[in-house]
Order: sequence, then structure tokens, then C-alpha cells
Amino acid sequence: MKELGFVETKYFTGCEEPHGLVLKSGEKLGPITLAYETYGSLNQDKSNAILILHALTGDAHAAGKHKGDTKPGWWDIMIGPGKAFDTDKYFVICSNVIGGCKGSTGPSSINPKTGKPYGLSFPVITIQDMVSAQKLLIEHLGIEKLLSIAGGSMGGSQALQWVIQFPDMVHSAITIATNYRHNAQQIALHVVGRQAIMSDPEWRGGDYYGKTIPSRGLALARMIGHITYMSEKSMDEKFGRKRINKEKIGYDFSVDFEVENYLKYRGDSFVQRFDANAYLYLTKAVDYFDLTEKKPLNELFKDIKTKFLVITFASDWLYPSHQLKELVKALKANDVDVSDVEINSDYGHDAFLIDNPGQTHVVAHFLKRMVREK
Repeated sequence: MKELGFVETKYFTGCEEPHGLVLKSGEKLGPITLAYETYGSLNQDKSNAILILHALTGDAHAAGKHKGDTKPGWWDIMIGPGKAFDTDKYFVICSNVIGGCKGSTGPSSINPKTGKPYGLSFPVITIQDMVSAQKLLIEHLGIEKLLSIAGGSMGGSQALQWVIQFPDMVHSAITIATNYRHNAQQIALHVVGRQAIMSDPEWRGGDYYGKTIPSRGLALARMIGHITYMSEKSMDEKFGRKRINKEKIGYDFSVDFEVENYLKYRGDSFVQRFDANAYLYLTKAVDYFDLTEKKPLNELFKDIKTKFLVITFASDWLYPSHQLKELVKALKANDVDVSDVEINSDYGHDAFLIDNPGQTHVVAHFLKRMVREK
């Protein structure tokens, strides 16, 4: 299969002072920069654009390779010529959310008023604010209506918010392994991760830029998070009770089991690429997310014309399938065109990020139908 080849990250800057982006909190943030990448070509009537929305620690680099890289973007299995998001047919866009740390404006960015990183002076960011910023980028690209929007986990939250916030701009939405609001257990898991970061002495109340970063706390937060992304079966098959040194048994509390070694590796590598404050802000944004904040679920989709594909995974215990059944029920109650697919996979929440023929098939089929029925 033909590959995308080398791609480049681009940058869009808007909302310069004195205007700024008006956030849900009422505060203004500006100027804002969004890092983004595009794949494929926009057709003449600009009707083939698809916006990809990344998960919690993702970024704009969804597919292809940057020069010098050995690994492609985080969803390269899904985006490219002949793949589910076929770049021979569609113009695919992916941007890094505001509040992040991968090229878009976030806590580690320089505050133009002080000349120093924002740190905790960065305003509260919500999923709604991420979508508001993305809309500016889509308008900048000259696109009036998106053929589809798609995302898993936090990306699915953004997709749902897009439909509610800008329904006339979204022909279809693909939500994967997500929920229409965070419940108590999901919030609790994020709380522990945030506490791990804030308990690290190097965090210094968020003022660690130019100093030693809170690497131990951030690594621990990632380890906690990563456990929730896998399933019991996948962890058992991958690691079981295998030990690194079968001859050694003792209580020096070094790394003994392979699963320990794996989680340590995931934590240590995460510290090299992500900002601790951004992790705090983004997990809080997901926790604040609640589509039913002002209206019951059944009333949210009363006049919605957007068509939906809702994908869940049987082994996902972080966002279990039954939670999305409520969303599907509400969509059907309002006569919204919705396809509901549960995929059998042993890989847990992260199943949407790996090569999954079932996911590829249903997404490709859904998009073909969207083009045909448009």
C-alpha cells in the first residue's frame, strides 16, 4: 500500500490582541497558535475535508513521517492512500489542541504580557474552547462544512462538542471509545495522576520552566494512565507474571516483573515529550466535559442533522460500551442517523490506536456512504 511519505507541521496564529479567543470561562486568550497537519488535497468545492481530533496526549502529527523520524504519526494505520481515511479521496486535517504542548498555545507557551511561560497563569481550558479554536483553523482553510469529524477518547469528546456547538458545519461524526461526560470513576483516575504531578517537589506550583522538571510525578501519572488504556487480557498475554531475572527473588524493590519494566519505560519516555502542566490542564478539561450540563441528553440532539458512527470496544473498561448506549439511545430517539458498532478486541481502550480490521472497515464504509448520500 502506498504511504504518505514525509509531512510537515504547519502553524496558524489568530486572535491577536486586543481581541483574543473568548473562552467558556469568560476570559480571553490571545494570540493563539495551533499546530496542524494536512494530508491529501482539498477538492474544488471544498466538500471532502475531514477533521481528526486527537486523544489526551496526542498531537497534530497523525500520519506520515517527519524527516529524520523512524516512526509515523499516531494514526498512520488509519490515514493515508487506500486507508480508512483515504487521502486519495479526502482532505484530512489534524490540529494540536490549545492547552497542549506540541506546538499549540498552552501553559508552556510564552505569555506575551510577561515574556515568561504562562505556567498556572494560563486560563482554564475546556473541550468547548478547543473546538472554538479548531473552528478558526477550519475557517482559515476556507472550509465551510466538514464532511466528517473523527476522534477517539478525548478526540471523541471534541467530536461530540463540535456537533453541539457548530451543527451546521458538520455533515457526519465518528466517535470512538469515548463518553458524553466523565463519570466519577473516570474523574477519580485523573485526580490520582494530577496528584502525582503536584506532589513532586520539582513541580514548584507549576513554575518549573528553566529548572528541573517534575519528571517523577509526570512519569507516575503516565504509568497510572497507561494501566487504564490496556485490558486485563492484553496485559496478561503480554506480560503475565514474567520476571526480568528469574534467578533473583528479593525485596530490594527494584524492577522485578516485566510489567514493571514496561510501565517504567512508558513513564520515562513520556517525560521526554510532554509538559506536566499541560497534562494537568488537559485532564481537567476532560473531567469538566459534560454535554448534559445545561440540557438533558434526549434534548441535545432535537434538531441535529449530523450523521453518526459510534464505535466502542468490548474490552474497554475505561470507557465501557454501556455508557455510549445512552448516547445512541438519545440519538435514535431524535431520529438522528446513527450506526452503533461494538468491536471485539482484547486491547482495551487503546484498541482504536492499533491496526484493527473491524475499525478500518466500518470507518471506510461509513465515509463512502457519507459521500454518496451528501
